[in-house]
Amino acid sequence: MKQSQTLIPTLREVPADAEVKSHQLLLRAGFIRQNASGMYSFLPLGKKILQNIESVVREEMDAAGAVEMLMPALQSAELWEESGRWGTYGPELMRMKDRHNREFALGATHEEMVTSLIRDEIKSYKRLPLTVYQIQSKFRDEKRPRFGLLRGREFLMKDAYSFHSNQESLDAMYDRLFQAYITIFRRCGLNFRAVLADSGAMGGKDNHEFMVLSEIGEDTIAYSDSSNYAANLEMAAVVTTYDQKEHSGQELTRVETPHQKIDVNPEETLKSMLFMADEQPVLVLVRGDHEVNDVKVKNAVSAQIAELATAEETSKWLNVQADSIGPVKVSDEVRVIADHAVKAMGDIVCGANEEGVHWTNAKLDRDFSVMQFEDLRFIQEGDLSPDGKGTILFAKGIEVGHVFKLGTRYSEAMNSTFLDENGRAQPMIMGSYGIGVSRTLAAIAEQYNDDNGLVWPVNLAPYDLHVIAVNMKDETQSQIAGELYKLLTDYRYQILFDDRMERAGVKFADSDLIGLPVRITVGKKASEGIVEVKIRKTGETHDVQKEELTDKLQDVFRQLSNV
Repeated sequence: MKQSQTLIPTLREVPADAEVKSHQLLLRAGFIRQNASGMYSFLPLGKKILQNIESVVREEMDAAGAVEMLMPALQSAELWEESGRWGTYGPELMRMKDRHNREFALGATHEEMVTSLIRDEIKSYKRLPLTVYQIQSKFRDEKRPRFGLLRGREFLMKDAYSFHSNQESLDAMYDRLFQAYITIFRRCGLNFRAVLADSGAMGGKDNHEFMVLSEIGEDTIAYSDSSNYAANLEMAAVVTTYDQKEHSGQELTRVETPHQKIDVNPEETLKSMLFMADEQPVLVLVRGDHEVNDVKVKNAVSAQIAELATAEETSKWLNVQADSIGPVKVSDEVRVIADHAVKAMGDIVCGANEEGVHWTNAKLDRDFSVMQFEDLRFIQEGDLSPDGKGTILFAKGIEVGHVFKLGTRYSEAMNSTFLDENGRAQPMIMGSYGIGVSRTLAAIAEQYNDDNGLVWPVNLAPYDLHVIAVNMKDETQSQIAGELYKLLTDYRYQILFDDRMERAGVKFADSDLIGLPVRITVGKKASEGIVEVKIRKTGETHDVQKEELTDKLQDVFRQLSNV
C-alpha cells in the first residue's frame, strides 16, 4: 500500500484526554479516532491489526471445534425478560423502543439470543455437543468510558457458547477452550495470567478471566509467589485457619464515644455492615483490620444482587446510622453472617446501634449470635496462598478474556431442552466464552511500545515492511523504492510504501510511531545499489545490497519470529 493513498493521520502532540500509553500511541500513530465518548473509528492501520487478531482467534476457535456464525446486535426485551436479566443487568444495558413502542436492547452479550436460537433448532441429544461463536460489536453504557479502547461504549468481541447434554461434556469443552485462550494470548505475545473470577451478571460458576499484566489495569490480581495460583481480588479465597483468642470473661460494657473513634487494636474490633441481598437485610461482620468483599457476600447468601444498605434502609432495619452498627440485640428479621476470623476473636469491641456508643468485652454466642460463617473478606498481600504454597502478592491486570460454566442458568429460565436417550426432556448445559478483540489490541499496544512509538509483534503488525524513499524527487531513490515495492510484494510481504513528498525527519518519525517490524530506507546510497534495513524492536541497522535484500529479510524475519 502506498502511504500517499491511505489514511494514516499521525499526530506530533499527545492528545490531552489520552491518559494511558496505548490510547496516546494509537491516536498519535493514526490507528484510531474518537467519535464520541467511548466510541472509536478504526482507521486502516487499526482495522488491519483487528483483522490479524481476529485471524488468530478464528484459527484457534476452529481448531477447538467451534463454528462461526453471526447474530443480530439488536435484541428483543422479551428474550431478556425470559432469562430474568432485563430487570437485573443494570444501566450498562443500552435500551430503546421502536416506533411501535416495543422494547429492545443493543447486545451487551448474547446468552439470551443464542439460547433462543438453539432452543428452536436442537431437539435431541444426538446433535449435542455444539459450540458456536461470533465476532461482533457489543454495546455497554459505561458510566465513565476511559483509557481509549480499554473501556468503551462500543467494542469488538468474540463471544462463544457451547451446549451439552451432560456435565462431563461441558467440562471437556471448557478445558479445550481454556487451552485455546492460552494459545491465542500467547500468539498475541501477551504477558498474562488466567485467574479465578466472579460471574457477575452472567450467572453460572467455575470461570476464569485472562488478565494482561499492566500497571494501568483496573483489576487487581492476587497471586502466589511460589505457585501458579492466581485469582481476581474479588474471588481470591482466604485461608480460614486463625489462632483462637481467649475471652477475658468480663461483662459486656457500654462505652460513650461521642464524635471520636475508640482507641483499640483493629484486630480486636468488629466491622459491621448492613447489606440488602435481593431486598432482604443481611448484617455482615468482619474483623476490623479486614475489608468486606461484596461478591463473597452475594455468593454466601445466594443472592442475585447484594449491595450496601442506604441510610434509609439502615435506619429502617437497625434504627441507627451506618457508622454505629453492631450485632448486639439485632432484630431476628436481620440475617447475621460473619467471616471466619470473627469466630476466633476474644474480647470484641463493636458498635452498639446507638450513635456515639460502643460495646467492649463483647463475646460471640454470649452477647450476639451468628447464623452463618463464611469467607467474606478480601484477601490481603502477605496472606497465605489458598493452595498452601507461598504467600499472596498483588498485581494490576487488564481483562481480555473470560470463560464461564453457565450450567442450566439460561436453558432452564428459557425452556431450552433436548430429549435424552430415554426420550425425557432435559435442560441444555451451557458454557460461555468471551474475548475482547479491540481490548486485546489496546493491551498489545500497552505492552509493545517504546519512547518513539509502537513496536508490533511480527505476526500482528498491519504491514511487514515500511519502505521509505528519503527523497521522492530524487529519480534514483524513487525508482529503486518502486522496484523494491513491486519485488517484495511479489515475495508476498505486506508493505507500506512511504511515497509522500515529506521531509526525511517526518517520514522516520512516523515510521517509528507506527511501529512496523522492519524499515527499508532508500537514501543517499541508492546510487550504489545499497539500502538500509532497520529492525524496529532492537534499532539494529544493516546496509544491504538490493540484490541481497530478500535473503537478508528472510534471516531477519526468521529471527524475529523465534523471539
